[in-house]
Amino acid sequence: MQITEENEKALVKEILLKLGVNDADANLVTEVVLDADLKGFTSHGIGRFPQYIKTIDANNIKLTGDIEIERETESMAIVNGHSLFGQVVAYKSMELAIDKAKNTGIGIVGTHNSNHFGVTGFYSDLARKRNCIGLTFANTEPAIAPLNGKKPLIGTNPIAISIPNQETYIATDMATSATARGKILESKRKGLKLPEGVALDKDGNPTTDPEEALEGSILAFGTHKGYALAFMLEILCGPLVGAEVGTGVTGTADWRKDCTKGDLFVAIDPEKFVGYDVFEQGTNKFIKEVRDADNGFVPGDIESKRVEDHKENGMPIDDALYQQLKDICDGLDIDIIKYITE
Repeated sequence: MQITEENEKALVKEILLKLGVNDADANLVTEVVLDADLKGFTSHGIGRFPQYIKTIDANNIKLTGDIEIERETESMAIVNGHSLFGQVVAYKSMELAIDKAKNTGIGIVGTHNSNHFGVTGFYSDLARKRNCIGLTFANTEPAIAPLNGKKPLIGTNPIAISIPNQETYIATDMATSATARGKILESKRKGLKLPEGVALDKDGNPTTDPEEALEGSILAFGTHKGYALAFMLEILCGPLVGAEVGTGVTGTADWRKDCTKGDLFVAIDPEKFVGYDVFEQGTNKFIKEVRDADNGFVPGDIESKRVEDHKENGMPIDDALYQQLKDICDGLDIDIIKYITE
């Protein structure tokens, strides 16, 4: 089965509106969901959408309220999201960071009491679109065991960086684990095995079974380097921003629990440093060197090709996901057939 860009946008928004989400928030959440699928991050797009519906039903995503700025200076802020949609809290927080960067050169905003916000790179891209460098970090429910350990204590803790450029999309968006938890959930839904070398079962043995991996732990990428980076991000997105850390982090995958993770959004304005034109000239010089190399590609090239392909040919919907979406639609008196084609 397939769904087009236009139909996914319409379906997600109709579901949200039927649930009582206001129009502005529904538009934003829809945009974030679609962004993930267009880029090929299917585990964080419409495949993750049913989790948001369950979280709303559990009253762990609040549909009304406002974010609160608890502390603030010219260059930083701490935001309490009051359990609103993670996408709404993250969007407003990055926009605040960008505004501060435009004023002082750099803006840093930390958030707590938010929710799962979808694909991390959407928010670093917000800065890119306003000619700023964007960095987004988050911690998640424990999934990675410490080196030589078996019990998960650290999240998959994603990191995204986007670089502004007038000619080329330059961005990276990745988990600090060997694979994202969302991809394991997706593999479980599809009945697929995991690649070798990404997960351990609860006894610390290698496994390719997603169910065993979810009960066990996910390996950090690059062994100790990925672990060290995940560890550091745990602190930046936990104690620094007033959020939980380690085993205290809940609600990013288990919708039945309050979300206690934290996020950190950073915007840097090159205009305040060396001037935007000088910055872009240096960036383009480096890009040319990479592209002139044999098979050289720039981070973001793969995503750009996926977006082009998905806009033209649509995006796949597996049978299990279709049934999840159909169950949601049936409960809201929505005809899913008009959105998804064989």
